[in-house]
Amino acid sequence: MFTTKPSMRRAVSVIAVTGCLLSTLPNITWAQGLPGLVLFSGVERENQLSYRLDYGTRGLWGDRYVLKIPAKKIKLNVSQININYPDYYDGGFDTKSVEVKVKGKRLPLQDVKWDKENHALQMILQEPIEADNKVEIVLNNVKNPPFGGTYYFDCHIISPTAEVPLPRYLGTWILDIG
Repeated sequence: MFTTKPSMRRAVSVIAVTGCLLSTLPNITWAQGLPGLVLFSGVERENQLSYRLDYGTRGLWGDRYVLKIPAKKIKLNVSQININYPDYYDGGFDTKSVEVKVKGKRLPLQDVKWDKENHALQMILQEPIEADNKVEIVLNNVKNPPFGGTYYFDCHIISPTAEVPLPRYLGTWILDIG
């Protein structure tokens, strides 16, 4: 009987200290990412591309979108990437802060154009991306729309090796903001 009291006190002390430590840790907020569970999107599962938003807070200026294209989607060399977004997306892009990465390495861009009237963002690469490479498009300093919602960003590429350089659909990022 005498040996159980110190054991019980020790257990209660450990539980109390653990509870205090856990309650004082800062809350970790996870960045939004991937399409998640999308039931009725109108976009077939194989065409849904993954992404990550650093914040995803409505009205925030300075968010970062990391839009991912898997290697299996890149069947041809890529000289240009176009992103079309819906007309109700009321955010903004900083064309000077756009990056395209392959294997974690930033690729030099010839030009980045934001066509507000046609709701498109166009990235022209200095050198083409070779086929079968995973690509990340990083949009820094994005101004999120003032009202939350779901936004479909379509990805098209242009290949320099194609006979007719027409945009080819790769997939859609289904972004959920705020």
